[in-house]
Amino acid sequence: MKLRRKKERSADVDISPLIDMVFILLIFFMVSTTFVKDAQVELKRPSAASATSASTKSLRVSIAQDGGIFLDGAPVKPWILQSKIRDAFRGGADKTVLVVADRRVPVERLVEVVDQCRLAGAGDVAVATDKEWTAT
Repeated sequence: MKLRRKKERSADVDISPLIDMVFILLIFFMVSTTFVKDAQVELKRPSAASATSASTKSLRVSIAQDGGIFLDGAPVKPWILQSKIRDAFRGGADKTVLVVADRRVPVERLVEVVDQCRLAGAGDVAVATDKEWTAT
């Protein structure tokens, strides 16, 4: 007499579609997330009623209260600013510059930085205000 054995069912769960889906979601969120450049200089910017949001692709030149100049967070001497901006434009960057200045910076210093940006070949040079900076 032959005994029939019951077929054992496999209790394995195939998780490869789950892993694929997790990686697709991870890639989607990485691509769709915008990264904000943190300013390493503490500035009190002036406010303006007509401010609009600035492009996140523009170069950011910061002027601290003591007159120090920073290009995307890195300290730069005033006489080297023009060449650094020109080098950044050669790298394929958008030819817009956003100047973020402290409200106590002398106007002469602000005009000097804007002039250096334009001499470097910037198409648009904008000055950030308090409302504009928080909107980006």
